[in-house]
Amino acid sequence: MNGEPSLIYVYAVTLPTQELRERLAGVHGVGDTPVTLLPPADAGPAFVISQVPAGQWAEEALRSRFEDLAWLEDTARAHHHVIQFLTEHATVLPLRLATLYQDGDRALEALREQQDTFAARLALLAHHTEYGVKVYIAGDKASADASADTQPASSAPAPAAAPSPGKAYLQARRAQHHAREDRYLQAGQAADRIAAIAARHATHTVRHPVQTGPLTRGENGENGENILNDAHLVPDDEAEAFRAALDQAGQDLPGIRIEVTGPWAPYSFAMPPTASTDPGADAGAGADADTDTDTDPDPDAGTGTDGGAGTDTDAGAGTGADADAGADTDAPGARS
Repeated sequence: MNGEPSLIYVYAVTLPTQELRERLAGVHGVGDTPVTLLPPADAGPAFVISQVPAGQWAEEALRSRFEDLAWLEDTARAHHHVIQFLTEHATVLPLRLATLYQDGDRALEALREQQDTFAARLALLAHHTEYGVKVYIAGDKASADASADTQPASSAPAPAAAPSPGKAYLQARRAQHHAREDRYLQAGQAADRIAAIAARHATHTVRHPVQTGPLTRGENGENGENILNDAHLVPDDEAEAFRAALDQAGQDLPGIRIEVTGPWAPYSFAMPPTASTDPGADAGAGADADTDTDTDPDPDAGTGTDGGAGTDTDAGAGTGADADAGADTDAPGARS
């Protein structure tokens, strides 16, 4: 970087191997910076890092940059690209967007302090993959169309004399109310079925906040109310059976839509769900950049951020997962 002061940007934790070092050659991350391992030796967990210009990544600069959604999206994509590359070749603990240290010595100190935790988590996640499962209550039109498709022609009621406008209005409102109640009952059934499937095929589950607004739009543009937004950690040898069971879970429930996404890097399971999963929580934070977030890690259509970015502190915003937007996670942050 032509002698310019730099910071250590950390993407993830993984176990270093000669093969991984060779595969990382030529891989670039945020700001088109080369990606390497720290430390480079084959001994215990290592950080996957880039060296980034201090002038662009220091706390003051990031305060304004986190308000630039185009920059934020590009950065999240680059961060996620590195994570996805790693998952193809190793078990990985994804860290939060903009996890930064002042220099390599401080990064190594933090790595050593958390070495046992990282090693245990990597062992837990080995040969497992994250999948997202969401349940939506279909909109009125979609639900009515689905119900009509599942009703046999012989059961169609015979034509009747048209009611008065007032009576027709009351009948329509009553039908809408009953249809909505029925959709909620179906959603409960779907949630129960998904829980049973997860109990058979997944080892861990994280329940994320439900989505609202544009994030509830499905792949085909259909809208709906999101009432379940879970992430499941599934052994690789159970993945096919897990997805097949979910494909069948909503077949007889026309009022709801079940959406399965993945496989993803284990963003939702990077650290145990305890009150102190973030080792740098007391170190101070930088810019706050809240946006709507998804729960799956593919930032194809947005980014998720939650929290500050600062140098040599807990500096991270959650990066995300599925083709809707980025996801907040509780991956470990950084500290001095």
